[in-house]
Amino acid sequence: MNPESRIYVAGRKTLIGAALLRRLKAGGYTRVIEPSPDPDAGDPRQVDRFFETARPDYVFCAAGRSGGILANQKYPADLMRDNLLSACHLLESARRHGTKKLLYLASSCSYPKHASQPMKVESLLTGPLEATNEGYAVAKIAGLTLCRAYRRQYGVKFVCGIPGDPFGPGDDFDPEDSHVVAALIRKIHEAKEAQAGSATLWGTGAPRRGFIYADDLAEACIFVMLRYDGSEPINIAGDWDLSIRELAEAIRDVVGFQGTLFFDSSKPDGCPVKVLDSSPLFGMGWRPTGKLHEALKATYDWFLEKTDAPSARISS
Repeated sequence: MNPESRIYVAGRKTLIGAALLRRLKAGGYTRVIEPSPDPDAGDPRQVDRFFETARPDYVFCAAGRSGGILANQKYPADLMRDNLLSACHLLESARRHGTKKLLYLASSCSYPKHASQPMKVESLLTGPLEATNEGYAVAKIAGLTLCRAYRRQYGVKFVCGIPGDPFGPGDDFDPEDSHVVAALIRKIHEAKEAQAGSATLWGTGAPRRGFIYADDLAEACIFVMLRYDGSEPINIAGDWDLSIRELAEAIRDVVGFQGTLFFDSSKPDGCPVKVLDSSPLFGMGWRPTGKLHEALKATYDWFLEKTDAPSARISS
């Protein structure tokens, strides 16, 4: 991949996709394809027409709807179907129309609920999944398995990355669809705006997660596209291993909320620990550069800007 290569980011309006576009442009890649409108990844005819016309040399697959625990509980079929169809259509059209290399992004949800920590790719498919996001996780497992199947049958350079839990500017702060960082920022900000004495958060606060700033993740994806061509998935994560309680306290400091954080243990925790082993990627020479406080502040600043804060909307 070089500055003259035709590059397509499928899912360019997602958190990861938007970060990839920023980093590619900042890196001097001048032929990033931005179709208007974007092909619907769930429609095989739209996807194939796009690939036939645009002929991208390199494809980053960040498409597919995602969400936090609430979204996974309410829309398991939608999430599973959307991700299954996106993977099937994008990979097949890339193969048919001569894409030189493709990076498919799966999810840390693909790992078994009780996998050894930090999670290594050898643990994939060795145990039951976390029940709260099983449909989404199975779709992502299907996607990474499909990448390996295409490599084996067609000899194409399709590789799979498994990101840590990403966050950053462009995140989804919807009360139903947001992941943990965005959900906590919104909850704690709303408590501050309401001048409440406390903010009530889901779960016990005990689960641990491995977080990565979206711009670091984008840099890592570009690095993997340039340097990695293995048939096995590769973990793409940073080195922030935090409990949800520790994360919430860091966000409270960034938001400037003076109240108490109350954890509602009647709500689900999700996977007890989900930290990825990125030593293979680090051994290749990539390391994240973002600092946690600065990354959370940049994310909060974006939230304030996009929600017309300081008087941001208060959800019911």
